[in-house]
Amino acid sequence: MSMLSKNELNKLLEVDKPLVEGFVNQELQVQPNGIELTLESVHSLNGKGTIDFDNSKRQIPESIPLDFNEEWIELEKGIYKIIFNEIVNIPKTIAALATPRSSLIRAGATLETAVWDAGYRGRSECLLVVYNPNGLKLQKNARLIQLVFYTLHTEVDEGYNGKYQNENTCSQ
Repeated sequence: MSMLSKNELNKLLEVDKPLVEGFVNQELQVQPNGIELTLESVHSLNGKGTIDFDNSKRQIPESIPLDFNEEWIELEKGIYKIIFNEIVNIPKTIAALATPRSSLIRAGATLETAVWDAGYRGRSECLLVVYNPNGLKLQKNARLIQLVFYTLHTEVDEGYNGKYQNENTCSQ
């Protein structure tokens, strides 16, 4: 595997099915070693989740959207689900890992996410964890996470085809 550079990422943004679409500001969001995703919405979780081995009993808690006051939202210490603005289209020759922006960490919060599998398409969700006892103030469209893309040695036979394929898009 090798990490994609800004030049390689820009080439993948120019194809028919771009690696990422729906940028707030593509020039600002494409970084030397990844692409930053921006905040579309924040949700509170309502209820208990259930996770099992084969997903036959999986239950994801209901999420309730929270309102922005003008263009800002103030969050207390706790956990929140966030949804990004951008739609990611990962080809079968690439996978991605996500990391929170260092400014978010320095403000006392972080994001939890999973591997972004080859073949995944969607407007993804992550878990925002606010550790700061004083809370966190976020602006709508804030840049929160950076996706780092890696080329695979070989193309996967079958790309991601789980429950979250095309999540939060019109194709869902």
